[in-house]
Amino acid sequence: MTLLTSAEALRAIYGEPNPRSVAKEITFLNEPYQAFVKASPFVILASSGPDGIDCSPKGDAAGFVQIIDERTLAIPDRPGNNRIDNLLNIVADPRVSLLFIVPGVGETLRVNGRAQISINAELLQRFAVANKLPRTVVLISVESAYFHCSKSVVRSQLWDPAKHLPRGTLPSAGDMIAAVWEGFDSKTYDRDLPARVKNSLY
Repeated sequence: MTLLTSAEALRAIYGEPNPRSVAKEITFLNEPYQAFVKASPFVILASSGPDGIDCSPKGDAAGFVQIIDERTLAIPDRPGNNRIDNLLNIVADPRVSLLFIVPGVGETLRVNGRAQISINAELLQRFAVANKLPRTVVLISVESAYFHCSKSVVRSQLWDPAKHLPRGTLPSAGDMIAAVWEGFDSKTYDRDLPARVKNSLY
């Protein structure tokens, strides 16, 4: 096995970046990038800390990530499993990366920056849904933003309905837990899951 272990070795294979890929990286959210954030109902938040790395999905109605200004984003932390991996990482190392995805659109938007966790009452209220507040809001100070072209989405045929798998062709959520937790009642878990998800979204 031949492994590449240096920047020089990588550049020898890949050459220099396409000038367009460098030009599209900016230090703030311009109008086109803001439009992408507003249209996105789904973002992946990546973080790292002393106990490891994390990549967590965040989703809600399009526009749920609020643009405070061209250099600041706010993301509500909705109810989940309480592992809070990314929040624990942020208090140890504020560096984060976001990947915004818009259904049916090939391009994705990456935003890198530094995060803080807020419990400011007025800020929490901005994200109320049916009078339910998030426990915290993650504030992102934007350091760089750029969009990825559609090649990966085109290659994967991500948005092609003909390629979408019926859920039953994969192990259920209960089956996946039962595979790592001896004696887990997967059938009851799967039976109650739809109602549990619906009742605990906010």
